[in-house]
Amino acid sequence: MASHDPFGRGRMRRLFGLDRSAPPPRQTRKGEPLQPWTIPNAVGYLRLAALPVFLVLAYGADDGTSLLSAMVFWAIAAGDYLDGILARVTGQYSRLGALLDPLVDRLTILAGAVVCWSFELLPRWALALLALRELAMLFLAQYGLRHGVDIEINWPGRISVFPIMGGIFLALLAPGWVATALLILGLAMAILATVLYAQAGIRAVRDTRPAS
Repeated sequence: MASHDPFGRGRMRRLFGLDRSAPPPRQTRKGEPLQPWTIPNAVGYLRLAALPVFLVLAYGADDGTSLLSAMVFWAIAAGDYLDGILARVTGQYSRLGALLDPLVDRLTILAGAVVCWSFELLPRWALALLALRELAMLFLAQYGLRHGVDIEINWPGRISVFPIMGGIFLALLAPGWVATALLILGLAMAILATVLYAQAGIRAVRDTRPAS
């Protein structure tokens, strides 16, 4: 007998991205058309366009801390969540969106890390590890594309974005131990996610090779 959900909790969990038990939408998979003109993709384009604005504002501050630059960074980071909700509400999934969203996330984190490095708002050793991790993710994504494999986002990778971006956001406002702790927590989860991504990617490539 099917379970009854009178308050639509399951639907709400899917809408806000808390329930990801369903497979990725067909429109986001390899071989599907890019479909660039969607509402969620428009959010991605705005996020990309806002990155230079953030950098100009951040470097225009004497010490790198600025309420305005922090708010712009927060808006770019929050756009990652917004475009996902819009895709689920409108049903406008696309292959381009699946490729664009993680790329903008990587660029956002790298932009924030560069500013924090320049003004020593966060420990430089942690920022160096973070930059290496983001570059490793770009390499893994290219590796997957070259071999026709989509590397699906895992939970450590999905969750790590929030403390990393939260730590950078707080550092842009008021550097301190809270921002550092958030960054280190997110970095640890991100490194774990990268190891899992690499293992999954290698397995997927092996599975796609024809048997000898």
